[in-house]
Formats: sequence, C-alpha cells, structure tokens
Amino acid sequence: MFSLRSFARSAPRSVARLSARSFRPHSSLLRTPAVFQPSWTQPVARLTSSFHSSAIRRDDSVNEELVAKLQSEITMEEEMRDDENYSTNIRDYLENSPFELEEKPGQEEIVLTRKFGDENIRVTFTTADLANMDQDADEMEDHSLYDEADSTVSDLIGQQQSGGANTKGTVNQGRTSDGNIKGAPEDSVAPADRPEYEDLEDEGRDQSFPARANIRIERPGKGALAIEAVAQDGDFVIDNFYYFPNAELAEPKTADKDWERRALYTGPPFGNLDEDLQILLEKYLEERGINTRMALFIPDYIDYKEQKEYLRWLNNVKSFVE
Repeated sequence: MFSLRSFARSAPRSVARLSARSFRPHSSLLRTPAVFQPSWTQPVARLTSSFHSSAIRRDDSVNEELVAKLQSEITMEEEMRDDENYSTNIRDYLENSPFELEEKPGQEEIVLTRKFGDENIRVTFTTADLANMDQDADEMEDHSLYDEADSTVSDLIGQQQSGGANTKGTVNQGRTSDGNIKGAPEDSVAPADRPEYEDLEDEGRDQSFPARANIRIERPGKGALAIEAVAQDGDFVIDNFYYFPNAELAEPKTADKDWERRALYTGPPFGNLDEDLQILLEKYLEERGINTRMALFIPDYIDYKEQKEYLRWLNNVKSFVE
C-alpha cells in the first residue's frame, strides 16, 4: 500500500510548473549599458518613487484552487485507507501481543512497552524510515546503470569459478533454530521460504521495508541493555547490543549524560561476537516477544501511522488556507 501511495504523491508536476511560467524579456536588453552612455549625459530625475505602499490584493482563485487540490488529496488518502486486511494485521497483533502501544498525534515516534518479570522493555520506531525510503530509492535508481554493469561482470566471473566459490556467502550467521532473528545480512534464507512461517508469508511480503527499532531492557539496580536493530521481511537484523550500568545512559536526555555515554565501552559490534553467543542473545530477545510477529508489525504500523499523520497534515493545511 505504501508504495502505491508514495507513487501517487510523487507524480511529476514539472508540466504544470512549466505551463505556469511566462516569458519576460531581461531588463538589461531594454536599457543602454552604462559603458556606451556619453560622459556628458545628465542623470534624469525620477518622477515616481521606487516603491508604493498600496496593499497587495488577495487572489481568491489561488486559494480556491489550493483548497480544491488539498480536498482531492484528502479524498484519495481516505479511499486508500479502506483496507480491511491491513487493519486486521495491526489489530490482531495489538490484541494478542503483551506489548502496549504508545503514540501521540502529530509526532513521528511510536513505542511498544511491556513488563517481563522485573524488566521494563521499550521498543521505539518512527515513521521517518518510510519518509526516507523514497529518497533512498531515487539514489539507487541513479546508480542502476553501474549496478547492471557490475552484475554482468560478476556473472561472467562466477561462471568461471568452481562450485565452492559460487556457494560463498550462503551460510546463515547468527540465526536461531526457528529463524526469528538473524544477526548478519548475509543470511540468504527469507522467512517466507521457511516452512515454519508459511502462514506469515502473505502478512509481511507486501509491506516489507527496512525499519529501525531501538530496543531497551531495564532492570532495577542493574542498568540497561540497548539493542539497535532493523526489522525487515519478518526478521530482526541486529547491529549493536549495548550494556549500560546506568539505565539513564541507554537513552540520554541531557548533554552531560550523552557525553558520559560516549566515554563508556558498551560492547563490540554484534556481528563480531561468537556465533553461538549471537544465537543465545537472539533467543533472549525472542523470549521477550521481540520476534517475527513484531518484525512484521513494525513496518505495517509505520505505514498506517504515516498515512494517518499525512491525512491530519492535509486537513490542518486546508483548514488554515480556507
């Protein structure tokens, strides 16, 4: 759904802009350059002031056209919003998940919270990832010609290599036995190809895009864990797994706390850890509900939230202009 709506929003408007432009002769063509003016020419006194204080008239037709366009966008968004399956996916997760959803109208951040024993778990994500997706797609398109050339060369080289070389990179690193979370992007097995997740295939395939998730687990008197991950295709790809002796440093609110955080050793990159340790840490998160269901829900809800905020923005602008 989000790709269709993004395409509709970003439709080229260059034709309309060009048609609105009018040709104006350059002012330098209408007067004699100072170089060719004779030295005896006397300056002519101005008979009118260089400015006037009369009020600029408001063009109501511009406002009416803008309001009509805003209303057209609002109507389109409301029509695209009517998708029962999409709403069901979100509703099912919220009704059957131990996490509670926190969000505020007009803000990008979305938070999932829960208690697990004496632990306070907080998962934060944002609609900014969806807003930045189109920009990344444009940059990838600019390099498509170079990518095609590199792919052709790679294919030619691959045909000349042995079977061992051609199978390089197919090992799944840091993946749990049930495939919920992977710790490295080299994992080539998508969750839709795993038999244990066949029932989830249609849920996340159409809504798949990389969404950052910041996970924080706090225990009283024991500090906090902070995990940076990306949810995509029903998997969490973990980038970093930090430990902070002071829970306030996991999400610093002041410059002093941020400076104190920078001085700490919080652990190596997750991919540098022993593979067995990666698997156990992934199981630790899965036990707390940070699993495939959540990885599918996060991009789903980001799309829903972004559409809702965009619709609110359209109505606010229309109300202001009217």
